[in-house]
Amino acid sequence: MKIIVTGGCGFIGSHFIDLIIDNYNVLNIDKMTYASSNYTNEKYKNYSNYKFINKDINDSSLSNFIDSGDIIVNFAAESHVDNSIKNPNVFIQTNVNGVQNLLNCSRNKVKLFIQISTDEVYGSLNVDSPSSKENDILCPSSPYSASKCAAEMLCIAEHKTFNTPIIITRSSNNYGPRQNKEKLIPLFIDNLMKNKSVPVYGNGNNIRNWIHVNDNCLAIKKIIENGNIGEIYNIGGDIEIKNIDLTRFLLDYFSKDDSYLNFVTDRLGHDFRYSLNSDKIKQLGWKCYIDFKNGIKDTIKWYENNKNWR
Repeated sequence: MKIIVTGGCGFIGSHFIDLIIDNYNVLNIDKMTYASSNYTNEKYKNYSNYKFINKDINDSSLSNFIDSGDIIVNFAAESHVDNSIKNPNVFIQTNVNGVQNLLNCSRNKVKLFIQISTDEVYGSLNVDSPSSKENDILCPSSPYSASKCAAEMLCIAEHKTFNTPIIITRSSNNYGPRQNKEKLIPLFIDNLMKNKSVPVYGNGNNIRNWIHVNDNCLAIKKIIENGNIGEIYNIGGDIEIKNIDLTRFLLDYFSKDDSYLNFVTDRLGHDFRYSLNSDKIKQLGWKCYIDFKNGIKDTIKWYENNKNWR
């Protein structure tokens, strides 16, 4: 069986390929943007069951590479919220138009199409709000989250109209090795390794739900094996933490004090809290295996050993 991984040179996609490479034929389709890495291609270039194609998911010729019975897992996306505020059109082109093109190319062919989405589609929660469930109303706050909502709606319409077998996942914030340094945890680790301050939005009291990338990938694999067609699955970590508390944990690790905190103007439309109810995916037999503090420490050690990672 062949699994087509779009965005397989990105952060989560590359870890997913690590997980499945021993059991599946893998076709990695990646545009190779600034957020991509050649790590996966170098690691698996001599594997007979691995193939790489350098293409945009907006390319209609992708239909030539999709065979009957394939599984597609679409990680390909523009994902940085700040970039979406500066240039929304790029996010619409990839996250919306690109998804529609993949659906067009996949129709009447694929065994399963998994659309990777985000907890950000639910919008902002209050501190005492219940965790978001899959059937909650979507209320995106940024061009990024709005583009992911639009992609979900296209996938749902595709399933209802054309009976394409589709499942959607919504994960909380991922962390772990090989993440681009534009994201919070690797950015702060890199700054502290360089004895630089870290930029904290607003007062730092925004709350995020974190999950190690390997736990997320295990959940996606579980969905491929046991998930129900047409369903949406939340994939949330076991911890919610304020940004300022996460930052101070990193400061403590590097023996830095609060003088390394640089409070900056808050992000436009900054959501206060994300929280996922993951009961549905847990019913498939999935759970988080990686303790947050241990996962963060292992992630720090990886960046300490890979200082030139982008």
